Amino acid sequence: MVFSFNSAARDPDRTNLQRAGEIVRARLDADPSAYRLPVEGIEIYAVADFLSDVDCRRLMTIVDGVARPSPTYNGNIDGGRTSYTGDVDPGDPFIRMVQRRIDDLLGLDPALGETLQGQRYAVGQEFKHHFDYFVAKHEYWDDERKRGGQRSWTAMGYLNSVEEGGATNFPKIDLTIPPQAGVLLVWNNMARDGRPNPRTLHAGMPVMRGIKYVLTKWYRAHAWS
Repeated sequence: MVFSFNSAARDPDRTNLQRAGEIVRARLDADPSAYRLPVEGIEIYAVADFLSDVDCRRLMTIVDGVARPSPTYNGNIDGGRTSYTGDVDPGDPFIRMVQRRIDDLLGLDPALGETLQGQRYAVGQEFKHHFDYFVAKHEYWDDERKRGGQRSWTAMGYLNSVEEGGATNFPKIDLTIPPQAGVLLVWNNMARDGRPNPRTLHAGMPVMRGIKYVLTKWYRAHAWS
């Protein structure tokens, strides 16, 4: 009994997260447009041309309209996130269409999805190595637990091809992905057993030339609020 209690406290929402993994894995493995990257330790897929050129241009304009200095849980005291970020308007019909397409691709309940967020990186800006999942022992967890709990899957779309730099780097699996306009990356932040997967450590590398635009959607173990 003691072991079960400690395990649940350390890995909350494990059953829901394991189920989400099963749903998305089956959905993407059966989708010919989704390419599973041949890497060990992370479930990560890429969908080419998920967003059209017109979609990307429109989304970049929307991101410009909401972009503000990116927040972090530690107040960015280490300078680890220097990009600009903003939540887009979930009531915008165009945004609702994009969100619905991502929901349909993954096969997850739309209620689990956070509001779409856009990011913009100028020359020299980056997001140093971090996890998308939450650590339950940290102070922020009580708030995040009430907002839908642990994160399961990340869907990240590149809105443009950067002149130089700005790649997404997963150091623990030696994987670096350069931005390619219209491509959607999808990865499971959990292992198959529903526990947080430390191999999902990743970074948005510094932009060397040009500007980088990204659209990101995260899914929770419970309904997002």
